[in-house]
Amino acid sequence: EPTVRTELMEQIPPIAIFLQESRPKFPTAFFEYLMPIVVRYLTDDNNQVRKAGQEALLILLEQDLVAQSDIENKVCPILLDLSAPDSDDEYKVEAVNIICKMASMLSRTTVEHMLLPRFCELCSDGKLFQVRKICAANFGDICNAVGQEATERLLIPKFFELCSDSVWGMRKACAECFMAVSYTTSPEVRRSKLSPLFISLISDTCRWVRQAAFQSLGPFISTFANPSSAGLYIREDGTLSIRPSMQDVNSNSCQPSNNITLVSSSTNAS
Repeated sequence: EPTVRTELMEQIPPIAIFLQESRPKFPTAFFEYLMPIVVRYLTDDNNQVRKAGQEALLILLEQDLVAQSDIENKVCPILLDLSAPDSDDEYKVEAVNIICKMASMLSRTTVEHMLLPRFCELCSDGKLFQVRKICAANFGDICNAVGQEATERLLIPKFFELCSDSVWGMRKACAECFMAVSYTTSPEVRRSKLSPLFISLISDTCRWVRQAAFQSLGPFISTFANPSSAGLYIREDGTLSIRPSMQDVNSNSCQPSNNITLVSSSTNAS
């Protein structure tokens, strides 16, 4: 019964945490028994079971309970199969979603060598606009996961494609994550390539795209500032924050902190 398998998946993370805490007694139990179940349920026939399996996998990755070898030899190959061009549409949408969510939890080497080539392919998926939209919405996270060199060499050309996509929702998603993409690039790329691209979004024919671009204008401008003098920095949760100067801290030592946080993630902005 699918409901039984779904309930089972929900119990996997707490069992895995218990086994990790009791590792001297159960040194290989998780890798021998639980991890194969999680991997198998990623391709289950029932979508509720698959969803439960995906959520369990993300929790396990977040808790750093999955070995690097299992990620590279078991998890990534399954996701690459599910996101292949000839894969079922429903499986493909789910796979690209989990790839994007996983990126921030994996090592830069793993993301760049195993997942980035497929992500770039999915950005140009002409069959499913849902796939392209997921890629656009998570573009900033992928840039942050792979760093400046891979972003400028492989991702920026794809970002240009998505920013000129015929579906306005794609362009809107790009506008919402523009600051995160800009923050990962060099000042020269920011000035010569991203600035003209942003102007095209702020002049878009669709008012929803223009509105999203105007909301991202301030955060995008802030990426041109020198962090050491402006005090601007990106937190781990993707928000842009302003660190008060030492003079302000000294003069307001008895006052509550008045740090300003500018939300840049698409979820919070919407």
